[in-house]
Amino acid sequence: MGEASVKTLETRTDVSSPLVTESEVRAESERTLLTRLRSPRRPRIWFEILLIAVSYWTYSLIRNAVPEQKAAALANADWIWNAERALGIAVEQTVNHTVNSVTWLIVGMNYYYATLHFIVTIGVLVWIYRFHPGRYAATRLVLFATTGVALVGYYLYPLAPPRLMNGQDFVDTVLVHHTWGSMASGNLKNMSNQYAAMPSMHIGWSLWCGLTIFAVATAPWARILGLLYPAATLVVIVATANHFWLDAVGGLLCLAFGYTASRAWFGSLPHRLPRHPQHAGPHPAADLLNRIRTRT
Repeated sequence: MGEASVKTLETRTDVSSPLVTESEVRAESERTLLTRLRSPRRPRIWFEILLIAVSYWTYSLIRNAVPEQKAAALANADWIWNAERALGIAVEQTVNHTVNSVTWLIVGMNYYYATLHFIVTIGVLVWIYRFHPGRYAATRLVLFATTGVALVGYYLYPLAPPRLMNGQDFVDTVLVHHTWGSMASGNLKNMSNQYAAMPSMHIGWSLWCGLTIFAVATAPWARILGLLYPAATLVVIVATANHFWLDAVGGLLCLAFGYTASRAWFGSLPHRLPRHPQHAGPHPAADLLNRIRTRT
């Protein structure tokens, strides 16, 4: 009787305490690590400055390293121009000549094209970093993924801007008005690949800025300005003969890819994440370094 009771208890103990295999432990550890990596955390200013500086340097290096395939770029420009004419949207030349006839307006657009592309983008990054830290990493990923996929476009589809087309009467407004402007014109033309017009990152970045401001800002005037910024940028890139309308469509598609990548990683669109990150412990990379130091 006693022996039977002991066997019954042993059997129950075995059933209620299943063994956990090493593979299950490893899988759980990997899931935990992935969750921690995907959890929004408060950004660190030194890391962000370094990351942005290195990323933009790399982007510029790769973009300018793409071979300037002049013949292919000019042929593609002719194809784009003919396609727009067939669609009835080839008004770039009219806009270019009309705006160029108003000196103060086109000079202002030259400086707009050369400066706000960087100033507004950095300003939005700083704003999100300062006031919406929980959304910062996801918002930054949208921008980085958008820019990264644009490099593929520059490599696969070299395209001359309208101002460099043969046999067309486009005005290079930077040269005509002697303004400091596009790095693809004037004295700075040798610093940038002139045949990387598709997609337009002036549109990709400005639309990123506009949508971010519209989605996150609470003041109505700020949201309106957010939407007006990419619209104004579209007029500027066409009026200065730096891009076709369809280059802007390319920038829009790149931005769509950026949002898709960010949502896939963080599980939500940036503006739907908490404004302030929940405490997620140390970053996995920093945690690993600390463990290595402790062991040594």
